[in-house]
Amino acid sequence: MIKTDRWIRKMATEHGMIEPFVERQVSAGVISYGCSSFGYDLRVADEFKIFTNINTTVVDPKNFDPASFVNFKGTCCIIPPNSFALARSVEYFRIPPNVVTICVGKSTYARCGIITNVTPFEPGWEGFVTLEISNTTPLPARIYADEGIAQVLFFESPEEPEVTYRDRKGKYQAQRGITLPRI
Repeated sequence: MIKTDRWIRKMATEHGMIEPFVERQVSAGVISYGCSSFGYDLRVADEFKIFTNINTTVVDPKNFDPASFVNFKGTCCIIPPNSFALARSVEYFRIPPNVVTICVGKSTYARCGIITNVTPFEPGWEGFVTLEISNTTPLPARIYADEGIAQVLFFESPEEPEVTYRDRKGKYQAQRGITLPRI
């Protein structure tokens, strides 16, 4: 069952599910973030890894070359045309053992050809979210740090799985920064 704003506020304030937590949606003059009716709009931090092909390398998830990125820190990031950047959320998440999330991009960015991809947060997972932000347009695209980038939807099961992400010591458990692919 999808969870409402009341459940999200309770889990965040009483159980530390989201830190820092913004109790109500903020939208004046910014791309909205905070608790909404049926989800939580997370913010993108001011740290980015912008993909570049200066080394003419092959993208290989089993052997990813960190030199394929340019590190950038700032309030506004420009993603080159037909490229992408990795970033992290401002918020740190602690997902309960009977909850799974789906994260989808914000419509304001999607309407500009900017797509945010995030995998589900599995039961028992915790950490800062690594975000993949794709610029699908032939023009440079601007991303605003400390503003909304994606919405997290929470689904609760009446029972816990036999093994959580924490139990199996998942490779992205408790990630702190922008985390590159791992095998």
